[in-house]
Amino acid sequence: MVTLETPRLILRRWREDDVAPMAGINADPEVMRWIRDGSVRDERQTRDGIQAWEGEWESKTFGLFAVEIRSTGELAGFTGLSVPTYLPEVLPTVEVGWRLGRSHWGQGLATEAATAAVRFGFEERGLERIVSIVQAGNAASERITTKLGMHPVHETVNPTCGRRVRVFELWANQYAATAR
Repeated sequence: MVTLETPRLILRRWREDDVAPMAGINADPEVMRWIRDGSVRDERQTRDGIQAWEGEWESKTFGLFAVEIRSTGELAGFTGLSVPTYLPEVLPTVEVGWRLGRSHWGQGLATEAATAAVRFGFEERGLERIVSIVQAGNAASERITTKLGMHPVHETVNPTCGRRVRVFELWANQYAATAR
């Protein structure tokens, strides 16, 4: 079972006791503002999402990690890698994503977690390209993509919700040049 550690975080697979705290994160309209159409999710939808994420781990050998605060054991949210099937025009590729509870914003935790996920994708899973798909106007997530070394490639519309998104990318050779 894959576990990654950073100075402040543990990125690990999902457990049953993660459902309730993740449902709390997903129920916050401010957290969900930039996710698809902005709808919040309930506990059943959260459980279904976690099961799908775990399924991706089994089929792809990568997925979304539960992000745990090392010092407290608290679930902060998620980060990791997934296939963005909702945006077929960018396929084949893998997306790095993140979602943290509001109490964990503004501390650099999303960048720390996503950096570990990108490193895992390139160094441990041999990916050639990783993208990040960010809703237009989400300046905080765009800053994270920049810190990851990603570059904007184009703008399009997410067909699942009709919102404009910007696609950022990082290639393995670009990552290798900056990771030294």
